[in-house]
Amino acid sequence: MQRREFLSTGQAVMALAAAAGLIPATGLAQNAPGWNKAAFEGKSLNDVVKSLGGATATASGDVMLSAPEIAENGNVVRMGVESKLAGTSMIALLVEKNPALLSASFDVIAGSDASFSTNVKMGQTSNVYALAKVGDKFFYAVKEVKVTLGGCGG
Repeated sequence: MQRREFLSTGQAVMALAAAAGLIPATGLAQNAPGWNKAAFEGKSLNDVVKSLGGATATASGDVMLSAPEIAENGNVVRMGVESKLAGTSMIALLVEKNPALLSASFDVIAGSDASFSTNVKMGQTSNVYALAKVGDKFFYAVKEVKVTLGGCGG
C-alpha cells in the first residue's frame, strides 16, 4: 500500500469512527473544559483581554517577550515569555496579523515560575504581544517580528 493510499484510508476510517460515535466529541479542543472561544476569536489586544475577563492591558517592563527580529520561516517561530510580576496566573502570546490573534495561552501554577516558550506560526510581519494576567489586571510587552516567508498560507 502506498503512503498516500494509507493516509487517505486512515482519514476515511477516522471520519467513519467519529460519525459512528466511536471517537468522543469531547476530544476536540473547542469542547475541552476551560475552552474560551471568544478569546480565540478576538481581533485586537483589547478584545482578547475582555474575553479573558479584564478591562484593559497596560504595558509593563516586568513582562518580557523573546522573539526573533526576523523570522525566515513563519511556519516555526520560537518565542518565549516571562513575567516577573508576583501572582501571575496566566500568560498568553498574541500575533496581531494572524487569522486567530491568540496563538497560545498558559496557566501558571501558584508558586511556579511564570516562564514559557513555544513555537508559533506567523502569516506575515506582525506585532507580537506577551500578555500576563495578575489578579484581574493584564500587562503586556510587544515586539515586531519581521517574517520573510509566511507560515499561515502566505
